[in-house]
Amino acid sequence: MDIIYRLKTLRLVPVVALPTVESGLRLAELLLDCRLAVMEVTYRTECAGEALEQICSRFPELVVIAGTVVSPEQADQAVSAGVEGIVSPGFTARLATHCQARSIAFFPGVCTPSEVQAAREEGLQNLKIFPAAQFGGIKMIELFGALYPDVLLMPTGGINQDNLVDYLNCANVLCCGGTWLSPQKMLAKGDWGEIEQRIKRAVDLLDRQA
Repeated sequence: MDIIYRLKTLRLVPVVALPTVESGLRLAELLLDCRLAVMEVTYRTECAGEALEQICSRFPELVVIAGTVVSPEQADQAVSAGVEGIVSPGFTARLATHCQARSIAFFPGVCTPSEVQAAREEGLQNLKIFPAAQFGGIKMIELFGALYPDVLLMPTGGINQDNLVDYLNCANVLCCGGTWLSPQKMLAKGDWGEIEQRIKRAVDLLDRQA
């Protein structure tokens, strides 16, 4: 199934910085149990590469995305692990070309019209707007929708339980990325009860908006 279709259907992508591989495996299982079958594992911790490989291997039904990818080498590692998509905090034509050559979905980060246009010139129409809240939030997203109606956005940064629906109601939003569901400190402490409740509240909110 096409990753763009699946992301549009799922609407929310948990963005995580894993303290350990084991925490990633447990979180993957929890997300599936809660019917949110997607995870973006960021290259912000040393275990990210191994975690991606093990999560992709053990949970093939989960949409696994590599996040904070800033180099072709990281992209290659993520592709070898089996991810379905690659997210970068910024845009470079070099990384875009590298990912396209490997036929992997690439979502570069943008926050200005110039960056959106540069990405479009490379044939990219599904972009991450980051950090969304700090760069105009919903007003900026709506402006991009008027300027670039062919572009779909994945807002990340400042998204939470209280404003998620407002972002999802924007016609040009593909899905939202959220770090509030399982913050790194909460994962490190093993606060699985709170993490589960956050995921369930988010899924319930999505169900009510369906």
